[in-house]
Amino acid sequence: MGMDVHRSIDSIAIGDEIGPISIPITLQRLVMEAGANRDFSLIHHDADVARATGAPDAYMNTFFIAGMFERLLREWMGYGGVINKITNLRMKVFNAVGDTVSFSGRIVGKDVESCQVTLEIWAENGTSQTVTASAVVSLPSE
Repeated sequence: MGMDVHRSIDSIAIGDEIGPISIPITLQRLVMEAGANRDFSLIHHDADVARATGAPDAYMNTFFIAGMFERLLREWMGYGGVINKITNLRMKVFNAVGDTVSFSGRIVGKDVESCQVTLEIWAENGTSQTVTASAVVSLPSE
């Protein structure tokens, strides 16, 4: 969905799903992302170090995951919405090189008076749910 979307509090319903958006995880992408946010932990770009910690390969860091959740929310609600918070981020399974990770969500709460929407958001790697979180956004009333 393009960024020209205009989502309002009146146009959504509890149970509506958002996404998915997907991204293939490559070593180049991990190196670029780690450099951009200055997370130089070797587990995010050195396969041998990552494997020594029990991971299948180098894997996504928290900033990358949070950024993809922000992208998911922004693409769904458009520029008229506000991301208030993303909380309860729980990493359950590594999102590693070679995975294609899909980010999705579901509306679980809607307060028309405050124009706030609560969502469950998650990531999946094709085999299992890898990350879960919650989000609260504000949408315009028109």
